[in-house]
Amino acid sequence: MATIKDVARMAGVSISTVSYALNNNEKVSKETKRKILDAARQLNYQKNGIASDLKKTSTRTIALIVTDLSGPHYSELVKGIQEVALSKGYDLLACSSIGEEMSTAVKFLTEKRVDGAIVLAYNIGEDILNQSARKGFPIILLDRTADNDYVVSIEVDNEEGCFMAAEYLIEQGHRDIAYIGGKALDRLDFKRVEGYKNALRKHGLEERGQLHQFGYFNRDNGYSMTKMLIAQGNLPTGVMYANDEMAIGGLKAFKEHGIDVPADVSVIGFDDIELARYVRPALTTIMQPKYERGALAAHLLFQALEGKAVERYYKFPTQLVVRDSVQKIEE
Repeated sequence: MATIKDVARMAGVSISTVSYALNNNEKVSKETKRKILDAARQLNYQKNGIASDLKKTSTRTIALIVTDLSGPHYSELVKGIQEVALSKGYDLLACSSIGEEMSTAVKFLTEKRVDGAIVLAYNIGEDILNQSARKGFPIILLDRTADNDYVVSIEVDNEEGCFMAAEYLIEQGHRDIAYIGGKALDRLDFKRVEGYKNALRKHGLEERGQLHQFGYFNRDNGYSMTKMLIAQGNLPTGVMYANDEMAIGGLKAFKEHGIDVPADVSVIGFDDIELARYVRPALTTIMQPKYERGALAAHLLFQALEGKAVERYYKFPTQLVVRDSVQKIEE
């Protein structure tokens, strides 16, 4: 079995540098880190974080790593994963990859602290995924893809979902449609924006679109960006939000400015979180299967752990959920 000394020798660096690199320490340059990770992969080196793990073949635990556990989107996803894990006699550890929790998340992946992981976190880089995923340690990657034989990707059809949302507004007579989202960070954001643009392009409305992307994908930023949109004047008749959290913040901003939804402006979200049906007006949105995606992720993870063959890519469709926040414009 390869040791850290073997990795250091192959990469031509010190043992301490290897240790820093494997723990994602910023002291190590990207080029040196790449050499070390390449050497670790070639030697099939696997760091062990818990001494007792050396004496057993399984921790009977899987990890879920998400960007921020506080988001309401995650509750159904976690439920789907946990129910499958419990049926297999496994425990589930959930971890955020924001702030100080980032190091814990990386350790779950790079050290043998769990038997496999489900990752929904844009800030876990592909280098860490490639360093970690290998035979005996599968990773299920949500909303992203990776070029690794031991990584299975599950995506939602985000592009089609946003295309569907924009086209629904257009079918209701809207011609000035804005899109409000957070700062573009990954494939998910790109696909949602592309769906919006494609629908406008299809109907010859691309010149009338307004794209606003900045900050986080949360309620507070949806509120702030909607206030900025209102302050600019020439309010569009329809506003698409990157997710329901931002849309709910937008509803608050419109209400504070005496702008009626949907009489003055129509609003549509994405995700169909539980709160979407309880806000007023109830939010028209794009539903993505959260529980089902979590259950499939866990099911595939256990199939891989059992040595069964699985496809490397899966995609879930989305669905338009019509409620009360969109109004038809009579010509």
